[in-house]
Amino acid sequence: MLGAVAATLLGSGDVVQAKAPPDGRIGYVLTYRNFAIHETEEATECPNGLNDGPRELYAKLFPNDGKVRTVMETQLKREGQNWHPSTEPGELPFYEAQGDISLGMNLDGEVGPNDFTSPDGEEGIDNELYRVLGCTMNYRAAGSLRHFINVFMWRYNNNRWMIELSEVDDLSNDDDVTVTTYRSADSLLADATGEDFVAGGTQNVDLRWGREFIQEVKGKIVDGVLITDPIDKIKIPWGSTFNTNGYQTFRALRFNLNLTPESAEGMLGGYVDVEKFHHHLNTTWSTHHQSYGQESSSAQYPSLRRLADAYPDPETGVNTAISMALEVKMTQTFVMRPNEDVNQMARSSN
Repeated sequence: MLGAVAATLLGSGDVVQAKAPPDGRIGYVLTYRNFAIHETEEATECPNGLNDGPRELYAKLFPNDGKVRTVMETQLKREGQNWHPSTEPGELPFYEAQGDISLGMNLDGEVGPNDFTSPDGEEGIDNELYRVLGCTMNYRAAGSLRHFINVFMWRYNNNRWMIELSEVDDLSNDDDVTVTTYRSADSLLADATGEDFVAGGTQNVDLRWGREFIQEVKGKIVDGVLITDPIDKIKIPWGSTFNTNGYQTFRALRFNLNLTPESAEGMLGGYVDVEKFHHHLNTTWSTHHQSYGQESSSAQYPSLRRLADAYPDPETGVNTAISMALEVKMTQTFVMRPNEDVNQMARSSN
């Protein structure tokens, strides 16, 4: 097993990491993800407080003041606004994250006036989605969505997503590796607590329902960090509750992951399609569930559209995607392939 041979103890007490995985291949399966949020203990990034959710907004818009209101004027109106949102700000304020510090990546190679600086001091960070989501409880450390999407990731098969590195000569430094993404058909290998995951399990590639998630991209490993080229367009399976079959669509997605023989942790950076992000939220995380984490899809939609910073529509010139970063954790797994040549499928899908 890879984990068992990850290191060799020398007489001097030094530890030497395994330079190359067997057959030049190593797989990792996703066990945690969240849109990257810079969150301070005092919530200084949210000077106006956190946003209200559907229930709080409803109570303010339609107070129990004795006025007679119809269901169409209240409940149906609010639900309709989720599915047909306006780009104009709502009747009540929506709070965006403030400040110039954010997690993320420099996606365009430039340092612009609206860019962030990372907590480590890197300039030019592109993460406009943080401005939208940063003051919404769902995505913060105590958020319901942040918790549930990771619980449901390992309980339901739709969410299994993994990568496999091939042509790896050295897991510390290698200037030419290939990364292939898959959806898996198997459960994750949890530890005795049920809250963490064990390296060394197996994951079968899902070829029946997961073909659209197979992609291939070139990359390199620098000082133990996997850095890939951008993937022009990629879907990642992304159910939120129970067995919902949603996915997110990303553009120019690239990997920046710290690798060990047992894990891969770091960030994915790129752009998420605004309309598909909004649609995904409503189809996999209903108004009822949005209330858990005080997130109103209709309230945040104007900010999504206003802050979109890439992929302008060729006819209108309006940007259709917004920069973002994902914090991810992955655990080493052995990728099991059917007889079909899945790598050939990945190349043909690009």
